[in-house]
Amino acid sequence: MLGAPVDHSLSPVLHGAAYAELGLAVRYTAIHCAETDLPATLDRLRTEPGWLGVSLTMPLKTAVLDLLDEVDPTAAAIGAVNTVVVGADGHLAGYNTDVIGIGVAVRRVLRQGTPGQPLVLGAGGTARAAVAALAASGCPHVAVVARRPEAVAELAQVGERLGIRVAPLPWELLATGLPAGPDLAIATTPAGATDRLAARRWPASCQLVELLYHPWPTELAAAAYRAGARVAGGLEILAAQAVGQVEYFTGRTVPAAVLLAAGQAVHDERTGTHADQDRAALRQDQPAR
Repeated sequence: MLGAPVDHSLSPVLHGAAYAELGLAVRYTAIHCAETDLPATLDRLRTEPGWLGVSLTMPLKTAVLDLLDEVDPTAAAIGAVNTVVVGADGHLAGYNTDVIGIGVAVRRVLRQGTPGQPLVLGAGGTARAAVAALAASGCPHVAVVARRPEAVAELAQVGERLGIRVAPLPWELLATGLPAGPDLAIATTPAGATDRLAARRWPASCQLVELLYHPWPTELAAAAYRAGARVAGGLEILAAQAVGQVEYFTGRTVPAAVLLAAGQAVHDERTGTHADQDRAALRQDQPAR
């Protein structure tokens, strides 16, 4: 895994559990790589034997686009690659499994069907993957609430390429609570950004996908759960996207539950999680109610 910083990542834990489950002698580790180091690091992948591929964190997800031999259409449409696969003769192909991970979470909280009125909170890089996941589900439109109108405009262009219409809503709208109507909300915002929304009444009919896994539960996730909504968290998404990466790297499929349990155990150890009511109910390695 390439990134800067990268030491905090749970990805080595998840991938380690996956390769152990599959019985494969694959080593996955975190490698500090700044954006300026990326071209040289990719040259290593092309020339050194034994590489299957690498995962990428921001800002490398966007910086890598022009350095690859091939980019998957979805990754190209959203302008971000989180998975690079090393092929024959050092051929480098880029994919985005964040879209896969969010799609898994969306399907679980909805249980069936396509969201009728989805809402995305935030318009950064992960919001692009969220829009792509909704487009892949067959959803024709999505509303986006974000602080920066220019970021929503960029997201609308991504939507055009994916065949989904993006409608902007003002961030100030959240001061009075969630807008009426959404049956799904995907929160892509940094920690604390939606705390004031959590203080408002959350509709039980609006399921929540929260991309954060630390801190957990977020104020928003706890509020949605208490209201009776189904909630999926960022660790579940991280595990699901890692399953996609493992398949790209090895051609093998591993149960997401194996990765999720390993990640949850290390996360709890790192954070000293206590089993209070919200945390016990919202453990990310448990199925949604």
